[in-house]
Amino acid sequence: MPPVGELFKEVCQMRPTIASFPSARPRRARQSPAIRSMVRENVVTPADFIWPVFVRDGTGVEEPVPSMPGVVRRSVDLIGAAAKEAYGLGIPAICVFPYTSMDARTEDCAMAWDRDNIANRAIREIKDAVPEMAVMTDIALDPYNINGHDGFVVNGEIVNDRTVEALVKMALAQADCGADILGPSDMMDGRIGAIRSALEAEGHQRVMILSYAAKFASAFYGPFRDAVGASSALTGDKNTYQIDPANSDEALRMIERDLAEGADMVMVKPGLPYLDVCRRVKDTFGAPTFAYQVSGEFAMIRAAAENGWIDGQKVMLESLTAFKRAGCDGVLTYFAPEAAKVLLG
Repeated sequence: MPPVGELFKEVCQMRPTIASFPSARPRRARQSPAIRSMVRENVVTPADFIWPVFVRDGTGVEEPVPSMPGVVRRSVDLIGAAAKEAYGLGIPAICVFPYTSMDARTEDCAMAWDRDNIANRAIREIKDAVPEMAVMTDIALDPYNINGHDGFVVNGEIVNDRTVEALVKMALAQADCGADILGPSDMMDGRIGAIRSALEAEGHQRVMILSYAAKFASAFYGPFRDAVGASSALTGDKNTYQIDPANSDEALRMIERDLAEGADMVMVKPGLPYLDVCRRVKDTFGAPTFAYQVSGEFAMIRAAAENGWIDGQKVMLESLTAFKRAGCDGVLTYFAPEAAKVLLG
């Protein structure tokens, strides 16, 4: 017979026995809003949101994005007021994406690191309007590239190392303009380490990197490309640098690499179709983990709601709760202001 100590250890490791009906009535914990709120495992608040916004040239412009009902491109002069309203709703961070016309795009993408480009002007505008709000940026060449790709295109190939050099210049310009969080979304190899080293060398030790570490070559990005004017510019696809949607082990390797190179936080993109990846990332690394509820996810919910096929508000909140249940610390979502207003009652 095993020693008493061994038996005690074995008993402690056993799962507790769940009582059977009628002693156990799980519905007791579902009987009222008050009880349900007491036992709720995951709670969504406005503090979980990063709000992606689209900015453009012009004055006093709010231009609807047709494929994303309810989303607009704002001229830079209006973005400060929008940020202030969002911060007042408890949303702690805003992410800036520039819309650039085709005639402003070039082969050398030099506008990407111009201190006076649309994104950098928007950073300064937001910081002037609401200094307490965290401003996140996008680091990739596609808004400025005549080819619509995240990197330089040479003889039909998206070249890596030359692109990384450009991304470093882009990152430093954004940091100089007051960005709090840099979001490299390009998926070039080695860019996190290069950006982190440059930030340290230039005195930007406090600037954070939220890496698009697991960004998949997804069909859910279509409306976003409309919003930033990239749909007509893109030649070919992005399969040579974004992750195959079938690969979750590869996604974890990319997360591990970016954390090792100096990323402070990591992102899985898209969101809802990749909740399994979100959970694996959080369980494996324990690092701050975000998901991007991308434009296609948003557009599907919005379109179904506008057709009366679903309750849009309830589906919006349910989808956001799914990210928390999957282990995410927060989510980039176009629903942010709308969801915050609902949550605040």
